[in-house]
Amino acid sequence: MASLGSVGRNSHKFERPPFNTSSSSSSAPTNSSLKSNGGGGGAQGQQHSARPKGPTSNSRRSITPTSRTRALPVDYDPESERVRVAVRLRPRNSDDPPDADYAECVEIQPELKRLKLRKNNWSSEAYRFDEVFTETSSQKRVYDAVAKPVVESVLEGYNGTVMAYGQTGTGKTYTLGRIGKEDPSERGMMVRSLEDILASISATDSVEVSYLQLYMESIQDLLAPEKTNIPIVEDAKTGEVSVPGIEIIKIRNLDHFLQILQLGESNRHAANTKMNTESSRSHAILTVYIRRSGNEKEETEASNGNHVPTVRKSKLLIVDLAGSERVNKSGSEGHLLEEAKFINLSLSSLGKCINALAENSPHIPIRDSKLTRLLRDSFGGSARTSLIITIGPSSRHHAETASTVMFGQRAMKVVNTVKLKEEFDYESLCKKLESQVDRLSAEIDRQQKLRENERGELNKLLDAFENSSAEAEKRFLAKSELLQKENARLASEMKEVLQELDMQKQQNKMLIDEVARLVTSVKNTKSLEEENARLESELNDVIKELQNQKDQNIIMHDEVKRMEMNSKHIKKQDNSAYQNVLAETTQMYEGKIADLMKQISDIQVSLEKNEVENSRYHKALVDTTKMYENRINELNRQFEEERARTGEIEEVNSTKELLKEYQNSVQVNAKKEINELQMTLQEMNQLHETTANELRLLSVEFKNLESEKATLENELHYVKQSLEKEEKRRKESETELLNVMKGVPESEEDFEEKVSYMHEHLTKKFSSLQNPNNSNRTRETILSQRNTITKICEEVGLQKILSLLESGDLDVQIPAVKVVANLAAEDSNQEKIVNEGGLDALLMLVESSNNTTILRVASGAIANLAMNAMNQGLITNKGGAKLLASASSKTDDPQTLRMIAGAIANLCGNGKLHVILKEDGAIKALLRMTRLENTDVIAQVARGLANFAKCESRRFMQGHWRSRSLLMDDGALSWLVANLNTTSTSTRRHLELAICHLAQNEENGRDFISSGALKELIEISEGSAKEDIRNLAKKTLRLSPLFRKELRSE
Repeated sequence: MASLGSVGRNSHKFERPPFNTSSSSSSAPTNSSLKSNGGGGGAQGQQHSARPKGPTSNSRRSITPTSRTRALPVDYDPESERVRVAVRLRPRNSDDPPDADYAECVEIQPELKRLKLRKNNWSSEAYRFDEVFTETSSQKRVYDAVAKPVVESVLEGYNGTVMAYGQTGTGKTYTLGRIGKEDPSERGMMVRSLEDILASISATDSVEVSYLQLYMESIQDLLAPEKTNIPIVEDAKTGEVSVPGIEIIKIRNLDHFLQILQLGESNRHAANTKMNTESSRSHAILTVYIRRSGNEKEETEASNGNHVPTVRKSKLLIVDLAGSERVNKSGSEGHLLEEAKFINLSLSSLGKCINALAENSPHIPIRDSKLTRLLRDSFGGSARTSLIITIGPSSRHHAETASTVMFGQRAMKVVNTVKLKEEFDYESLCKKLESQVDRLSAEIDRQQKLRENERGELNKLLDAFENSSAEAEKRFLAKSELLQKENARLASEMKEVLQELDMQKQQNKMLIDEVARLVTSVKNTKSLEEENARLESELNDVIKELQNQKDQNIIMHDEVKRMEMNSKHIKKQDNSAYQNVLAETTQMYEGKIADLMKQISDIQVSLEKNEVENSRYHKALVDTTKMYENRINELNRQFEEERARTGEIEEVNSTKELLKEYQNSVQVNAKKEINELQMTLQEMNQLHETTANELRLLSVEFKNLESEKATLENELHYVKQSLEKEEKRRKESETELLNVMKGVPESEEDFEEKVSYMHEHLTKKFSSLQNPNNSNRTRETILSQRNTITKICEEVGLQKILSLLESGDLDVQIPAVKVVANLAAEDSNQEKIVNEGGLDALLMLVESSNNTTILRVASGAIANLAMNAMNQGLITNKGGAKLLASASSKTDDPQTLRMIAGAIANLCGNGKLHVILKEDGAIKALLRMTRLENTDVIAQVARGLANFAKCESRRFMQGHWRSRSLLMDDGALSWLVANLNTTSTSTRRHLELAICHLAQNEENGRDFISSGALKELIEISEGSAKEDIRNLAKKTLRLSPLFRKELRSE
């Protein structure tokens, strides 16, 4: 079933009931009113049928991830989940007509829990409720029957709601919120509920309250009035509705709660109407947050470590609804009428939701009002709800009484799904565990102290052992030194022996090498002999071959002779050819003969050398043989001597063993040091590898940066070229624009300033009627200027004109800013100027330029832009107000100050910017600009103050501003009073309006009385030239209690 949520904190979790679903027909209770027929007929009707006691599906508890479900009690009654409705009749009061004209339309039958509502003398209808209270019922009896069961349910861990509904002036606030300081018997349900709650909780439980009101669909905190328009937040997972940011106060005792309740009631909106002298104009909701630990059995189990403790978090809502009213009866008008509209609207939304819930509608219009969203859990939700409706006895209000009764009848059909709000109390469990941790920590500290004492005793024993060890070490070191000296002596002797042995080994090695060399020499000698024999045989062969060659040569010589003889005979036939062949043959044979002779001589030389070498080798072999025989004899002799020394070597071996043990110990220590050094070396290697990797990465990054640098250099070069081209084009455009803008007039009146007030237009029209020729000439001049500016804008373009504002040349800036100012005078151009950056360029000129003309024209352009509400926010956000205030102190030129004052005056017409204008010093600047006493400047200042005061008074009347005027701190009121009688008629109108609007703020009353402004206000009400201003001043004097009191005292 859809439900109306309750106000709660984010920490209170519950299971979100489904939306837009209807309950089954079996679970919806039926109800029919008891009606009487005829004049004397008895009441006929039927009571509400009790719901069947089937499965307790509607009694499910909210199961959070840390909660547990329990069985319901045996005496559980599903009927208790229905909304309980009681009715209370208000006694007659002084506003009711006298007895002769008074007729009661209500008959109360408390013993039957029924009331009869008379339509006339012969017709009536009977209705049954859960409780019916007469006008004499006491506050305690009403509380015990209506609210106390809900309070007891809340103390058990369920959410609860107590709400009062009825016509205005029927006693809702008296029933719920009566404090009863003088008479405790008159205390309402709020005080009595807190009294029972505080009496029932233990020291470990906590009670907190929040108090808010719903005023004109705006949530306000009654305990912190500065918090207004607080949003409603809905948890998407759990469906819980909360109001973040409200003040939640922990209650210490009942007196503390009474103080809080009195504070909230003093901040609640109330007004005097025809129906009630103190009519509540807002819905008030008091929320009580209760946090209680689980029962004693669970606490015992939790203390034994068998069970996690639980905590119950429940809420009690006490809702004092504003009374429904009819405007023709309450006489509400103006602001009271607006309040009545919002009250009736929210109550109508609540009635629609209850109708939908009573009829099991598939859609519940919860979101139609903030009231229905706040009460979401109270109707159709998980809270146990009691509703008390209050009615009056007079037949004059029969329709309102019947509507209230029907509201209660429909509410009785709403069934809630009551759920126990219980969670595991991890917080208390955490505290217990922390206490255990503290106890164990103390035990650990005690054990540590014992161990420290034991450690001290062990340290003493260790010191004694170290002393004895030190003495033993000293003795050991002394023996070691002696042994080391002996070892050193033996080592030196061993070294000498080893050196001698090494020398013998070297000599033996040398002898062995020499023997091997001699053997090799012998082998070489044999090979030389064999080579000599081979060479001799070859030589014989060569000699034989030479002999054969010689014989052949002789034969060839004879052949040559023969051929010579033949040549003589055939000389004539072939003399030349024969000579050539003969010469070649002779040369060939002579070369062969020379080669053979050379080889023969070489062979003879080598033979001679071999013979000499052989003789030398034979001699060396004989000498070497003798030397080795002598050496062998000497070695035999030395070997005999060494054998005699063997006994001495055995003694040396024992010394070697001792030395070896010492060396082993040294090696073990050395190995340890080596391992440590190896580990250090590995770490250094790893560090080196890491550094190398980083170096490689840095090198790669450096290369990438180099490539990026090259790319950027190329791009920079390209950009420079583009900038040079753009600069060239800009200069050409500037030249072209200057040529075109030569047609712009250079006089002081060459740009327009928009006028914001109608009377200035009327003044101009009146002057034009008096001098039509001047008007025509002015109109023609303006049209000519606009045509010229339009032509410039079309030919050059707005972007180029705005770019000239940044030029450093005044001859360029001045014409450009005049063109922009004239363009800003047209509404159609303002948006384009702002979008193209024109506003930023104008603000930059106001900030940086010291030229009077530029400052005046730029301020006038900003004043034109400030006529648009959207541009006003942009100007202040960009610091325009501060820049204008600063610029006003840089010049004494009246026309420039007039433009600056006009711009600030236009900004004063936006109430949302007042605080910013105050902080940026714009108001002080306005008043400071009147130092020159220039009438045009004073007129703009008066217009700005009138705009400011008008917007501020409007915000005060709407309830958005409740403080003293921001103009008071800067002396604006004194200035207005001082200049009221010394200015022109048009300026005087602005001054009178400003004073009237400031007087509407009741917080400014003391300032008016002390400064003499009240007297001026009286004079304005009597002698102002404008009737509307006179009426405004009279209304202000009539509505202000402070002014009326002051006038009466005078």
